[in-house]
Amino acid sequence: MARKAPTSSTYRQVGTYQRLCKQLFELPDDGRLDKQLSYWVLPTDRRLPIAFLDRDLRTLLEVPFEQLIKTPGVGQKKIEGLFTLIRRAIKADVCNTPFGMDERHATGTDLGTGFDPTAVSESLWASWCESVRRHEFVDYKLGQLAPSLQMLPTVIWHKSLGEYVDKSLAEIRRMRTHGEKRLHAILEVFCTVHEAVSTSTPSHTLDLQLVPRFVPPVVDWLTSVLDLPKPPTLPEVRRNLVTPLLTQIRTDLGEQVADLASERLQTDGNTPTVKQQAERLGVTRARVYQLLEDCSKVMEVRWPTGRWLLIPLEARAVDASPRAQQLVRAACELFYPRSTSASQTLATS
Repeated sequence: MARKAPTSSTYRQVGTYQRLCKQLFELPDDGRLDKQLSYWVLPTDRRLPIAFLDRDLRTLLEVPFEQLIKTPGVGQKKIEGLFTLIRRAIKADVCNTPFGMDERHATGTDLGTGFDPTAVSESLWASWCESVRRHEFVDYKLGQLAPSLQMLPTVIWHKSLGEYVDKSLAEIRRMRTHGEKRLHAILEVFCTVHEAVSTSTPSHTLDLQLVPRFVPPVVDWLTSVLDLPKPPTLPEVRRNLVTPLLTQIRTDLGEQVADLASERLQTDGNTPTVKQQAERLGVTRARVYQLLEDCSKVMEVRWPTGRWLLIPLEARAVDASPRAQQLVRAACELFYPRSTSASQTLATS
């Protein structure tokens, strides 16, 4: 059988390939040639040469064009995709600097439209991971740092950033149960951390910690209570402890759960029973108990040390008014239940 004669399009692609290779090899050897081709991929890319993505540029570009085009599954359209990725490698100012989409677009900070996972490249992801490693945040939990737990699956709330920091996006996608929805939630956490620390420099004398914004004011108040001559009043407990915790619950679990929790913390004698709450929502009492137990699960990952910081407050509240005592006790039982579950505790109230 006679060989198929090269077309004008093939001749054009040969010329383009040779030109791109020449431009790339003339650049400083700063590491970009050792990056896998997948490093230069964006989630929105189409018609990519899958067979080449796990090969580094240095090895790949040593292969003659005639051999590349004969690779199974690689046609002229996939070759054009290869050219696109090579051009990105050439245009990158520094190989470890995020390329392509402006980083502000990925974070949504330019338009205020929220996080955009489709704008995250392997390059941008690598820069976020480097921020986590540089500031030694690998032991932090995803749920501790997520903007909201509503978008983060419960099963990975307690997974550490270190479980992902040394993996590429392609490797995470190949992990079991890690579909695009879960990946997007993980990306948002890493993006949040990067935004918080990217402009800071590690210090030998100062320590940088990341905590939910509601925590420092509550800790300051709890500390001050121990030094005051009088026990906290009902308005003080509600303003400095209950309101911040409920605000965080609203962020992490939504309006419905926050409203249920707020009702459980009423002290005016009008607190509805769990049965009444269930009837109003059209759900079972077991479901209401489950939703209320979620409040303690949030605090377990958001502010685990809060359990121990509230113990002195309970002791101090013994001398407070009956309603202030009731509110402190109810808040501790809801957010940090002891040996019994929240549902068992609430069932007796």
